[in-house]
Amino acid sequence: MGALPVFRWRLAPDGYATRRQLRARGLRPGGQDVAAQLERPRRRRGPLVAYLYRVELAKPVRPMTPARWAALAKANRARRICPQCRRDAGYVIPPSLGMCTPCAFPEPSDSLRSA
Repeated sequence: MGALPVFRWRLAPDGYATRRQLRARGLRPGGQDVAAQLERPRRRRGPLVAYLYRVELAKPVRPMTPARWAALAKANRARRICPQCRRDAGYVIPPSLGMCTPCAFPEPSDSLRSA
């Protein structure tokens, strides 16, 4: 594979789209390689890069089946369970904490009651 064509930010020709742009049209890359890239220059850092795919080679997004919906619901439910207290936190547990807020930041009176 040769070097990718590089376009300046907002100056890509028609027929190219990012993953998000494809998804907004109900499409996916469908196994095709990256066709080009956009570069947005930044001061004091390297440029921001966005990869582009050919729109005519994109395939339709696969529909969600009942089994896929169930698997997604199960995965999201698992992200709500605190590994410390095993309760449903009612929100997705932040990876930075690794546990629900009450377990991560216990009230001083809670530790006295358990002692």
